Amino acid sequence: MTVIVCQFTTLDGIVTDPDGSDGTDGTHGRGGWAFRFGPEAVAGDKFRLGPIFDEGVMLLGRTTWELFARLWPNRDDEFSQRMNAMPKLVASHSRSDVSAWANSRLVDGDLLDAVKQEERDVVVIGSASVVDQLMAADLVDEFRLMTFPIVLGSGRGLFPADGPELELACVSADQVGAAVLTRWRTRRPVG
Repeated sequence: MTVIVCQFTTLDGIVTDPDGSDGTDGTHGRGGWAFRFGPEAVAGDKFRLGPIFDEGVMLLGRTTWELFARLWPNRDDEFSQRMNAMPKLVASHSRSDVSAWANSRLVDGDLLDAVKQEERDVVVIGSASVVDQLMAADLVDEFRLMTFPIVLGSGRGLFPADGPELELACVSADQVGAAVLTRWRTRRPVG
């Protein structure tokens, strides 16, 4: 099992409201920054997950799941069909029903225990609070970051200032439209 975190980010590491779904974000007021650069970096299998869609499970926090549950079920292109068919785990203490999006179920019990017990590859998209918990527990194996050529100067960063120290190894870097997709594997001490 591998835990893969997928994020849209700015050059200065901000992950706040890339698609504009928050309306006017109170932090910087410039939501929707990822979509300003055209569809090449945001459409389809932008994070190159390939077979993980068929064999893995998606883990989402409540806020990201609610956004996705409004968008994806009504789409029927090939990529959307794969998103809709993929099993989804929803980390939420406030929701009791996740039937609005097919193949979704609530995480039963502790989030970290659920991830540790999962046998399939786990893909986390967005869901910053879930990512924080996974990083703090040293459970993230890979980051796939779609970095856009914009600096916002403020907003929620992917790596909090008080977060754990991480050492990463770059696996690949590829230009995707105006953005760059980088893959980073977590380096862990041997022994």
